[in-house]
This record gives sequence, structure tokens and C-alpha cells, in this order.
Amino acid sequence: MNAPASLQPGTASLLAVWRVRAAHYGAHLLPVALGLAALTVIPFSTWASLTIAGVAMGVIIFIMAAGLGLVFGLMNILNFAHGAFITFGAYVAAAVLARMSGWTQADDAVLNLLAFAACGAAAATVAGVLGYATERIIIRPVYGAHLKQILVTVGVLIVAEQLVPVFWGGVPVPVTRPALLRGSILIGQVAVERYRLVAIVTGLLVYGGMVAVLARTRIGLLIRAGVQNREMVEALGYRIQAVFILVFVAGSALAGFGGAMWGLYHELITASLGSEVLVLTFIVIIIGGPGSTSGAFYAALLVGLTANYVGFLAPKLALGSNIALMLAILMWRPTGLLPASRN
Repeated sequence: MNAPASLQPGTASLLAVWRVRAAHYGAHLLPVALGLAALTVIPFSTWASLTIAGVAMGVIIFIMAAGLGLVFGLMNILNFAHGAFITFGAYVAAAVLARMSGWTQADDAVLNLLAFAACGAAAATVAGVLGYATERIIIRPVYGAHLKQILVTVGVLIVAEQLVPVFWGGVPVPVTRPALLRGSILIGQVAVERYRLVAIVTGLLVYGGMVAVLARTRIGLLIRAGVQNREMVEALGYRIQAVFILVFVAGSALAGFGGAMWGLYHELITASLGSEVLVLTFIVIIIGGPGSTSGAFYAALLVGLTANYVGFLAPKLALGSNIALMLAILMWRPTGLLPASRN
């Protein structure tokens, strides 16, 4: 008589575990499910081109959003100045490529890749320095005051957009891709832009590096421990404030690098680039879960794929497609696809 009653709690807990696991793996499979659903209404060759473009767009958005997600999720800072770092990163990359025209135009893959690496490194460095200055001078006095954070960081973004014409003029600036990254290659009957393939590989490397640092290194352990119990970490002798500053600088550098890649993706940049892309980065963070690197990655893939599929099937609906995606995801999982606690 007692056996069924004793088994009931164990069965209930087992079902709860399976529900959690199903939701977890379901979040990972959402981009695949979206792609397969689109394949039913889009011809294969067009679908393949749209999918590769969507993945490339998604990983670039992830690079820009990942830094903002870390800062928001780990430091509880609402940093709208992140858009300024994206903008300056794109313009610095364009300036570096313009000065390295001999390398970008050369019929030498090594020189082309070195020019690509140089523009990305310069963009990340400048954005990281600007991020450090912003944190020390503007954001540190308003720690814990979200309304003030929003006001001062939006102010930084506005000032940055007004400074762009001073340094680079008021007209859109073209971004010249290195020769190796121009044109397309044929994979079967599908034409794929070379730069999109490079962007996908670069985005995967950034994602893998971030996961490895956060999960397998001492600095990653300190970051996660500092979020859970800052006082205990400081009592053990660690300067958690210095660790958080490092996170802020790294997030700013990622924004600059992502801005450089975004500029190369569209081959044209304007002063409003950062504020325009900032909307997408916040959507990615909300969908993925604040502070979640994996959540931001899968959310960015969903955003990129949705924008391309809807843009092809119903161009008039493309503008609001990602807002609709965010609402649908939040109705299913209000805390985001992969909350930070599950990273």
C-alpha cells in the first residue's frame, strides 16, 4: 500500500528534471527548427543563401551583444554607451583598412588576412580604452542607480554620434573588404559570399573562447563567484572590483570588434550605426537571458535567421519581426532561453 506513495515524490522530481532538460535542449534546437520551417516555403537554393547570410549576421550581432550581456548580467549596469563603442570600432576599422590599401588590394591571402586582423585589433583596442574611460569617469559614480545609468550612458551615445562627423565627416563612409573576402564561391548550386563564411568562423571562435574563459579559467570562476557573493570573494583577498572593470573593458572591446565586422558586412557605415544596432543587441540579451553567453549566441542566431527569412517572405513585416520573436520567446520562457545560472 505504501509503495505507490513512496514512488510518487521521486516520479514527480524525475518529471521535473526531464521538463527542465527538454526546455534546455529545445532552446538549443530552436534555430534548427526555424530553418527547417523556412525550408518548407522557400526554394532550397534561396533558403541556403538566406540561412548562411542569417547565421553570419547572427554571429556578428552576438559578438556585439555578448559584451553588453556580460556587463548587464554580471555588473548590473545598463550601458547604452555600448552603441558608441560599436560606432567607433567600425570607423576605426574603416580608417585602418583605408591606410592598408596596399595589403587589402594585394593578390596575397596572407596580407589580406593580416589587414583584416589589424582592423579588428585596432577597433577592439580603441573601444576597450574608451570603455575603461567611460567606466571610470561616467559610470562608476552611478553604480546601483539604473535611472542615472540610463541617462548618462545615453548621453555618451549622443555625444559620440555628434563627434563622428568631426573626425570622419558627415557623409557615410565606405568600408573596403580585403580582396580575399570579396566575391562569392559556389557550393553546389548555392553562391555564398566569402566574407559571410569568415564571419561565421570568427563568431564561432569568439563564442568558444568566451565559454572556455568563463567555465574553465580562474578569472571566469572569479567573475561567476563575484556575482553570487561579492563580499565573500573580497574577504578571500580578491579585488572583485578590478575583475568587474576587466569585464567592462572586455565587453567594450567586443563591441568595437563587432562594429568592425558589421561595417565589413554592410560595406558602409554612418554615425547612427551604434544606436541602430543597439536595439538588436538588447533584443538578443532579453531573448537569451541577461548574462548568458550561450543564450546570447542562440538568440543572435534566431534574430539573424528571422530577419532574413521574413525579409524574403514578407518584406513589409521585416522591421517588426524581431520584436515579435522576442515577445513569442518571452511568453514561452520569461527568463530567456538560457538563463545565466544554466550556462
